[in-house]
Amino acid sequence: MTSTPSANWSYPTSVRFGAGRIRELGSCATIVGMKRPLLVTDPGLAKLPMTEAALEVLRDAGLEPAVFSEIKPNPTGANVEAGVAVYRAGNHDGVIAFGGGSGLDAGKAIAFMSGQTRPMWDFEDVGDWWKRADPDGIAPIIAVPTTAGTGSEVGRASVITNEESHTKKVIFHPKMLPEIVICDPELTVGMPRYFTVGTGMDALAHCLEAYSSTFYHPMGDGIALEGIRLVFENLKRAADVPDDLVARGNLMSAAAMGAVAFQKGLGAIHALSHPVGALYDTHHGMTNAVFMPYVLAFNRPVIEDKFVRLAGFLGLEGGYDGVMKAVLKLREDLNVPNTLAGLNVDGAKRDQIAEMAVVDPTAGGNPLELTVDGARAIFDAALEGHL
Repeated sequence: MTSTPSANWSYPTSVRFGAGRIRELGSCATIVGMKRPLLVTDPGLAKLPMTEAALEVLRDAGLEPAVFSEIKPNPTGANVEAGVAVYRAGNHDGVIAFGGGSGLDAGKAIAFMSGQTRPMWDFEDVGDWWKRADPDGIAPIIAVPTTAGTGSEVGRASVITNEESHTKKVIFHPKMLPEIVICDPELTVGMPRYFTVGTGMDALAHCLEAYSSTFYHPMGDGIALEGIRLVFENLKRAADVPDDLVARGNLMSAAAMGAVAFQKGLGAIHALSHPVGALYDTHHGMTNAVFMPYVLAFNRPVIEDKFVRLAGFLGLEGGYDGVMKAVLKLREDLNVPNTLAGLNVDGAKRDQIAEMAVVDPTAGGNPLELTVDGARAIFDAALEGHL
């Protein structure tokens, strides 16, 4: 008798989606019990009118917000510690994580650590380490993405760089999931093309890797498929016509869908991108975009059949080859570098990167076992441009 699959599934939170819905931020903060929210964002966004407009919405609701923005593009443990110090000193009672992946991840981590006594690294996504945390010490979180890529707004974890080991760590707890998310495509209109492309390719990587993973999660597969379609049909339009709110909105949906789907698993794209980002401070989404075809080629022996179905869903001919051609064409149309050299990454740290990749938490989801030799081979292919 064949046994039936067994798995644990979790799906996300309340999402308010649509143009102009940032105007609901004040009422949302009140709903979750915030009176003195700390808005966490990156230094660039902190200076933009959209951030001041969000703060004004909060003030109009009778709240007393403050801003913390001392975070790097790849947030570090020191950034989180500094944010926690500001949170405690200001007697804040909740976090509004505002921005792209850096603002969202840092904001969630600050809310998580605001009431903990153990070091953050004790809560890495390893086994049941999350149970070490005091759940009552986790502040309420509202997430407001201003990019369409990471999907961190519907995730239960933050990726934070440990500066001592130069490694990216996934910090996880179920209560890191924001209580309310506001997805307003108007907030993404002013994003520079490079970041529109990089974040959109990040969403595509999430969906592709989730779909490729062999773990049992048919709902994740279905969400990943639609997310892939939305990126292919909308990313170039959003990059070329920045004020197209339909395209922008579809990409925001794809980003959230990717983060929901990758509960199923990620893989070698992220396992290699994380150490490269930690060591070279590259843009995460663009690094994923560079590695993408080389990892798909590495995984071909075990994903080829699934990609026949993916090609059919996308209306592409040629099965796996059709999907690969579409990925390469999208990269070309969006001026994604074909090799790591386009990100100013050389081969000096290839062995270190390969060794870091195989122990990255995302490596276990790759459909083909990722060994040090395999990681090194993918890195070399991405460095030299050999498919």
